[in-house]
Amino acid sequence: MFSDRRDAGRQLAQMVGHLAGAETIVLGLPRGGVPVAAEVAKTLDAPMDVIVVRKLGVPGHEELAMGAIGEGGVKVIHSDVVDPLGISADEIRAVERREAIELERRVEAFRGGGDAPEVAGRQVVIVDDGIATGSTIRAACQVARAQGAARVVIAVPVAPSGWEQRLADVADELICVSAPRRFGAIGAFYRDFRQTSDEEVTALLSR
Repeated sequence: MFSDRRDAGRQLAQMVGHLAGAETIVLGLPRGGVPVAAEVAKTLDAPMDVIVVRKLGVPGHEELAMGAIGEGGVKVIHSDVVDPLGISADEIRAVERREAIELERRVEAFRGGGDAPEVAGRQVVIVDDGIATGSTIRAACQVARAQGAARVVIAVPVAPSGWEQRLADVADELICVSAPRRFGAIGAFYRDFRQTSDEEVTALLSR
């Protein structure tokens, strides 16, 4: 049990010391992953930013990812989902247009018009406050790869048992403080799991 996201970040930070290096950058998934990422970045003495991605959900079954978009026009499409379901290019574009609006809103809110971090050739440590289905962090890893990351590491405080098998194909290393067999909602592992605000994310990034 973690007291809050900062506490989770401090516990996670104890497991990532070997990742320190000049080419390492820590990217938090907004919004809840950013307070966790801040503690990891502090321990690694590494720069921190956000990785803003939006999952592209299958029309009518939005929880199922058929791809993802990220900053800089990066788009990842899962043909193994799209093709069997017969999803058309027009349907994909419609979902992409809708998610691009929220993507840009978040980029503006968190970065205020500033440039996205340069990840090409770097070791990217992607941090969230926990993993449930893994679809969002999978998308983030794929976007980081598409942007040229040399090495991708997933680091989270909590995930369900067996989570590594689900994500081993998108990350070079997977780090987790606790992976219980009985797993419900991520918030069940935090005493304080109140929503992280845009303002808190912006304040952490400004530090």
